[in-house]
Amino acid sequence: MSDPEESTRVGRNESVEEKMDRNWMELLQELRVLQTGVQILAGFLLTLPFQARFETLDDFQVNLYLANVALAAVTTALILLPVSVHRRLFRLRLKATLVSSADRIAKVALACVGLLSVGTSAMVFDVTAGRTAGLTAGATLLAALLILLVYLPSRLRQRASKGK
Repeated sequence: MSDPEESTRVGRNESVEEKMDRNWMELLQELRVLQTGVQILAGFLLTLPFQARFETLDDFQVNLYLANVALAAVTTALILLPVSVHRRLFRLRLKATLVSSADRIAKVALACVGLLSVGTSAMVFDVTAGRTAGLTAGATLLAALLILLVYLPSRLRQRASKGK
């Protein structure tokens, strides 16, 4: 007769609780990486109004700037959200709920970081090289990020599942 605890062990020979703890720690590490990138972009954006050249921005550039600042704030909130959820669910034995919700939140935050990168790059190119360059840079980076952050991981997942 087998031990019931053994039936919950998969792949790494860990219990469900150990797997959830590991997944939670991995998500926290990923969120730390995202947080650093967002802090750098947000810090850059927040310094712009204090530059002399900021007053020369046209309406499109000011609106793009404000959209980027709002997106940076939302992205920061999304990155902080799993911590808030953890505080609310702490000691309620809901680790699986915490991990699955944090996973979804991290994916949305990653998409927001991508959009923030696109918007910030488009703005910098627009201001320094003109509207066409800004739109081209934004579209090019958006395409590159879709390939790198969506298509490539999807293909790797498909390839891995075929190998099983």
